[in-house]
Amino acid sequence: MTPPDPEKDRKQQIINLTIAGIAGQVGCLTLIIVLVAVLGGIWLDARLGTRPWFTLGLLVLSIPISLAVMFYVVRAATAKIKPVPPKTTKPTLEEANLGDDT
Repeated sequence: MTPPDPEKDRKQQIINLTIAGIAGQVGCLTLIIVLVAVLGGIWLDARLGTRPWFTLGLLVLSIPISLAVMFYVVRAATAKIKPVPPKTTKPTLEEANLGDDT
């Protein structure tokens, strides 16, 4: 059994933290959008006397807005992720001369 590679563990840890950060951002933004929709709907219903209609309407409207914001945030965050270039090693003298017949 080979020992774990610390470099691979570090890369996986960075990927996991990035995913957790994106999930946290999306979750907070979704919560904010829903709260604004509910509070705005309650305020409009109180002002106009229409009781649940604006609250329900804005809450239903917040669903596609939340999905669009999620999509935008995830795309922007994943665009910033740059792949780690593979570690190149210098070929040994024998590997460099494999194609030579001289």
